[in-house]
Amino acid sequence: MTRPEEGAGYAAVARCAAVFLPARLPRAGKIALWRPDGGPLPDTVPRGAGGAAPGGDGAVEAGRLTVARRHGKGARARTVPAVLLPLAEAVPLLVRARHDPAADPAARCWGAATLHALQLAARGRLLPGLTGDDTDAWRAGPLDPEDLAHLRAIAAAMPAEAYAVPLPGSRPLRLHDPAVLVRRYLDAVVDALPRTPAAGLVAGAPFAAAEPQHLPGAREWAAEVAAGADAGVRLSLRLDLAPHRLFDGGEGSGEGGSDERGAAAAVLQVQSLTDPTLVADAAALWEGAGPDHFGPRARVDTLLALRRAARVWAPLARLLERPVPDVLPLGEDELSELLGEAAPRLGAAGVAVHWPRDLARGLTATAVLRPAPGSAADGFGFFDARELARFRWQVAMDGVPLTEAEMDALAEAHRPVVRLRDQWVLVDPGLVRKARKRELGYLEPADALAATLKGTAEVDGEEVEVVPLGALAALRGRLTAQARTLPQPPGLRATLRDYQLRGMTWLDTMTSLGLGGCLADDMGLGKTLTVIALHQHRRPAEPVLVVCPASLLGNWQREIERFAPGTPVSRFHGTGRSLDGLAGGFVLTTYGTMRSSATALAARSWAWVVADEAQHVKNPSSSTAKALRGIRAPARIALTGTPVENNLSELWALLDWTTPGLLGPLKTFRALHAREVEGGEAPEAAERLAGLVRPFILRRKKSDPGIVPELPPKTETDHPVALGREQAALYQAVVRETLTRIETAEGIARRGLVMKLLTALKQICNHPAQYLKEAAPGLAARSGKLQLLDELLDTILAEDGATLLFTQYVDMARLLERHLGARGIPVQLLHGGTPVAERERMVDRFQAGRAPVFLLSLKAAGTGLNLTRAGHVIHYDRWWNPAVEEQATDRAYRIGQTQPVQVHRLIAEGTVEDNIAQLLSAKRALADAVLSGGETALTELSDAELADLVSLGRPG
Repeated sequence: MTRPEEGAGYAAVARCAAVFLPARLPRAGKIALWRPDGGPLPDTVPRGAGGAAPGGDGAVEAGRLTVARRHGKGARARTVPAVLLPLAEAVPLLVRARHDPAADPAARCWGAATLHALQLAARGRLLPGLTGDDTDAWRAGPLDPEDLAHLRAIAAAMPAEAYAVPLPGSRPLRLHDPAVLVRRYLDAVVDALPRTPAAGLVAGAPFAAAEPQHLPGAREWAAEVAAGADAGVRLSLRLDLAPHRLFDGGEGSGEGGSDERGAAAAVLQVQSLTDPTLVADAAALWEGAGPDHFGPRARVDTLLALRRAARVWAPLARLLERPVPDVLPLGEDELSELLGEAAPRLGAAGVAVHWPRDLARGLTATAVLRPAPGSAADGFGFFDARELARFRWQVAMDGVPLTEAEMDALAEAHRPVVRLRDQWVLVDPGLVRKARKRELGYLEPADALAATLKGTAEVDGEEVEVVPLGALAALRGRLTAQARTLPQPPGLRATLRDYQLRGMTWLDTMTSLGLGGCLADDMGLGKTLTVIALHQHRRPAEPVLVVCPASLLGNWQREIERFAPGTPVSRFHGTGRSLDGLAGGFVLTTYGTMRSSATALAARSWAWVVADEAQHVKNPSSSTAKALRGIRAPARIALTGTPVENNLSELWALLDWTTPGLLGPLKTFRALHAREVEGGEAPEAAERLAGLVRPFILRRKKSDPGIVPELPPKTETDHPVALGREQAALYQAVVRETLTRIETAEGIARRGLVMKLLTALKQICNHPAQYLKEAAPGLAARSGKLQLLDELLDTILAEDGATLLFTQYVDMARLLERHLGARGIPVQLLHGGTPVAERERMVDRFQAGRAPVFLLSLKAAGTGLNLTRAGHVIHYDRWWNPAVEEQATDRAYRIGQTQPVQVHRLIAEGTVEDNIAQLLSAKRALADAVLSGGETALTELSDAELADLVSLGRPG
């Protein structure tokens, strides 16, 4: 189907020049098509919006057209043939011609004007009004400066053929002004468009009819409405904050003068819409001193525009009462209103508000923290300080703090602008309130440090920025700055890896500040060596007290003697122990000895106190933790591979020992941080807590990019094992019987039954003999786990490998020891009752290769031991916390290990072990942020959830 613009009819139209012929009634105007070259005119025109159906051609009105061309100072006229089109038919043709490069330039220009007229109509820029003889007519308006600029550009681009019709009755002949003709064309188009019944809903029935409607009674109304469409004026207000300059001596008061006074004054300015560069005060316009280009209607247009603006902001109505609407005095409330919501409303109505150029807006308020005079922001001296940190608002101007006198001047301000530093300053009422109530109180040292590190604090329910000053600022700078890594300490008989040097540097920063810290590297990354290196670097005069599990005493002594030969080291342990004659070096003691000799240890001076395997004091109310807190030192160092095992209260306990008061009371800490973080539903809470504790914990994992190349590969394998027939029968019987009892139990009794059920099922999965407590059991062929263990060990020992075999039950460990001994496999068993000296001999025997299978109780041997001869780690049963399992694995997988490590986990298929393995996987992923509650959390399961967890399922 051929489109109209592709037919001969449209092509003939496109070759014609177009000119607009205005009429008394705007919508009666016509477009004349003519050929400047004298060529033929179209007989028909395509119709898509006029009298014919879309796509059809309609007959044209042929006529004669008088055109003129400028000649010297006048013009010469001639008559040419033309086609006259009503606007309804011309508009679609001109819109097409606008983008047709083959169309005549005059037609393209009128097409551009047509498009803009349609856009104005679409934007609702239509105003009802009257013609000179009181006939109804729609007009385009109000027009923005952008509209006017666009229309001027169209008029300037028009060729002479586009406005070649002379003005009627002009002698000598004068041509239409293109800009005026374009504006009249816009009025004609918008007057022709809304002639539908719907238009009557907006402006009344007369403005919907196509026939002229005579409305003489609407003249006054139409005059005001039409002012918005005329190319008249736009108003603006120039604010003067020293109004005496306007009124003293009558300057700018115009004919009427004024003795009014106010906080400020608004000077009325007038801007020409036809030429936005023309701007004058209203006083100058009334006195005749304004530019002539405003035109004769400038005063009337100004008053009409002022009346409309007064509907938006009522105080402007007072200007209409003055003989000259020049200056409006403003009271305090009016100035505040103008500074607030009035200025945007006026701006939306086309009235701009201009503020003085020297009006400063750079006032800002910051909450500042200033430590007490003379207080040192370091160590226990800082946190035990009786003087509290001063917390207050500080207002600054362009970043420079105000003096107290300037703050007082701001506080006394009763207007939205104030004079500061020889300039007017715009002030927010909120800033004035802060200046009046600038003191926010005092903060405890721990709260001050927390606000310093977070950079925010809560004030009146709002989180505000906090800027530390003095010693607090210096402290934050040292804690957050990237310290230059210290060199290898002289005298250290070891080459520290990069991450160990960084750890030593971090500990040096923390201990020099006296704040303490927690070195929470994964097990096996050399925390002991890092502390020894720090001692070699600092060489303190007082001894360093190391508190550790009994199994680690020998390890600490051997490593000190190995890496720092000549450094004094003594054990404060066993009978005959003494603290006499100490001179530097290290003093090693156990948690048990520390607890029983707390008074003697607290009476000595120590350089630092080091708590190794610091998770031993994760319960702050325990006697061990209380005893450790009683030993004072300039700095405290916690060493642990698992800063959080079960919940965030353990993290609080560690940091409250290393840096007392940092996290506030435990109850407050749990309310502010722990509940949200452990709930897992507020990631921002976890980030907020991390930002607070990050400077006090150095956490590195073996998987970190800078560490993993230092270690051989580790392979972890879960080995599913089917229950034997006897195990399955026992398992189902215990589940059935215990679930029945749990259904009728409540409270503590129910929780006890759940714990008893879980323990029984795990023991059955290990071996029926463990659950039945058999004195002389037959072990072979009764447990799938035991059979798989035999197969694994046969393979490992055939390759001359060494194995660590972990179980959480000592009675199961004894059964395994008896079974392996009966098979002739050299094995040694370490558990909680093994004497310290014997532990050290066991480690030596294993490392020397004399006992290829080391059977260990998980809790007694899961920390501290260095067993790098092992290439295999077997977890016979599962602990409920993956972090504890990883600690045990790290006895072999640690710095110093040269061979790949294979980790084997034996899991009874379809049992609670199998189900719990999935929970452990999820828990492992969250171990650094949240650990739920281990085994005790399972006691809160519903009966149905518990049944799903423990019921025996189908293997695979």
